[in-house]
Amino acid sequence: MTIAEIINQAKTLSIQERKELVKQLVDILEVEPTIAEHAEDAPTAEPWGKRLVRILEQTELADWGDPQIEDPVEAVEAVRRQEQARLDAYWSSDQ
Repeated sequence: MTIAEIINQAKTLSIQERKELVKQLVDILEVEPTIAEHAEDAPTAEPWGKRLVRILEQTELADWGDPQIEDPVEAVEAVRRQEQARLDAYWSSDQ
């Protein structure tokens, strides 16, 4: 059924029936977006920790740095050294 057909049928209703129809339509609009917006936030059977681990396992870790470095402090220092070396080229060209 098209919207035009629904409107034509609504025109045959009494004023009171039209008011009731409009009220029900507004109620539908108030409920549906709330459900749709929060559908992804709905609790699942899977705990959030397991979900996080699954997402991390699917993520490409090559972008996270050198996989050979296991110590987090050393890994951060290596990233800082790489960034400093990259930025040094800009600083040295200005002088």
